[in-house]
Amino acid sequence: MKKIEAIIRPHKLDEVREALQEAGFRGLTVVEVKGYGRQLGHSEIYRGSEYTINFLPKVKIEIVCSEKNAEKAVKLILSHSKTGEVGDGKIFISAIEEVIRVRTEETGEDAV
Repeated sequence: MKKIEAIIRPHKLDEVREALQEAGFRGLTVVEVKGYGRQLGHSEIYRGSEYTINFLPKVKIEIVCSEKNAEKAVKLILSHSKTGEVGDGKIFISAIEEVIRVRTEETGEDAV
């Protein structure tokens, strides 16, 4: 099994979620996060004063799926979150040793 963590722009969340849902990915976790990469934040002017925003709002999506479906999930996330601009985000893929559904105690892919 694989865990896919995707950090994307907040306004792309619904588009990505709908695409994953239509493709049969039943569960995902979403966390609002802040951070920066190459963007390094930006400056804004509020009531005549300039201030710097170092951490930009992003959304982190986490999905655990079978190894055979991981590539499909990544392609969907890429195609629905990409704008071509700096700050589109990152996708991290890692191996999952075990999954246990708390309610039924099912394990492995049955628990996903």
